[in-house]
Amino acid sequence: MTSLSAPMWGGPPGPRRAPWPGHRSGLQPFVALLLTLPALLLAQSPKNSCVECHAALDGAQAKPTQLFDRDIHKKAGLSCQDCHGGDPSTDDMQASMNRARGFLGKIDRRSIPARCGRCHSDAAIIHRFKPQQRVDQLAQYQTSVHAKRLASGDLRAATCIDCHSVHDIREARDAESPVHPLRLPETCARCHADAAHMKGYTIPTDQFDKYRRSVHWEALAQRGDLSAPSCATCHGSHGAAPPGVASVSHVCGTCHVVFENLFAKSPHKKAFDDAGLGACVVCHSNHEVAKPTLALVGVESGAVCVNCHTPGDKGFAAAGRMRSRIEELAASLRSSDEMLQRAERSGMEVSEARLDLATGNESLIKAKVDLHSFDPAVVDASVTKGLTTAQAVHRAGERALSERDYRRRGLALSLVTIAVTMAGLWLAAREVERRRGLP
Repeated sequence: MTSLSAPMWGGPPGPRRAPWPGHRSGLQPFVALLLTLPALLLAQSPKNSCVECHAALDGAQAKPTQLFDRDIHKKAGLSCQDCHGGDPSTDDMQASMNRARGFLGKIDRRSIPARCGRCHSDAAIIHRFKPQQRVDQLAQYQTSVHAKRLASGDLRAATCIDCHSVHDIREARDAESPVHPLRLPETCARCHADAAHMKGYTIPTDQFDKYRRSVHWEALAQRGDLSAPSCATCHGSHGAAPPGVASVSHVCGTCHVVFENLFAKSPHKKAFDDAGLGACVVCHSNHEVAKPTLALVGVESGAVCVNCHTPGDKGFAAAGRMRSRIEELAASLRSSDEMLQRAERSGMEVSEARLDLATGNESLIKAKVDLHSFDPAVVDASVTKGLTTAQAVHRAGERALSERDYRRRGLALSLVTIAVTMAGLWLAAREVERRRGLP
């Protein structure tokens, strides 16, 4: 249905369309908002001539704008000028890249740590975004070998961007971050495993290959244990430095506290200190830490004890005794376990003995830990306790098997009795039938 209405500017009346169905439904404000939303969003986004210009370029000059969309700094509301300076609000290149407006352009490599530190060392700035974030990274970095090399003019030394990247920096907990625990060893290896890059330095380049053969790498990469040690765990991250001889046991002791305490009281502590040896690494190595086994201990070929001790000295005898005692306990526990398995296969209840066997295995583990005291008396105490438990479990298994045999004999006697009874009943029935003249 149409009606006539005069145009706003005058003239003859024309047809007037029927009102839009949403005219009285309250949808007009919503439609108006949709129509104006792009303009509102555009008005709220500050002009950034840096992005506009570099996005229109090719190759390496366009790459920063492509990467920055994923950068944690962009998510925090920061942009190009916060690091590179300048004025992104104007299209005039002379004005936007004016040195008087703080424009730096490509930041000198030696200035990168201080440039990042302007924000990351300022608690008032950083805590606006992450209240619990540390602000001592720059101070730590300045104590590192990397910073000292850089200060001496060595431009190959690592700075912030070598580990964290540049325009696509991610949080450390982001799985794609180069400093995420699963990726950190590879990040360090980009320099430290590169023979050409490390040429002229006095450190080897096989650390990463060795680390990938270690029990620590297995825990991290294969089992996904993000708490497993990686490069930064031992060397530090921002304050990266090789652990000295005096501190290496404390580095390992950060995780292996009990072992460190035992070693600190052992006769080896003073001997290693006097010889300038690095405690844990003497027996376990550093980057290629293998899963420890009893083969490391003793006087047999392959044991690390024989690298220092020779037949006839007290250490040689102690090493042989400690290993033989632990092997004795391990054998006793295996025998007890086999006894329980036989009982279980026969259907006997031995769950309580199983719990006792677990206690015995704990004594075995403790005896192996006690090896770090290098005191046969300490190891003997744990072994003796374990042997007592293992023997008790073995006796429990024997009682279970004895009970099984007793039940079997009783069952056999019962079956014989039942068979004899049934045979007697059958004979009695046949006798009754015979007397009655039944066939």
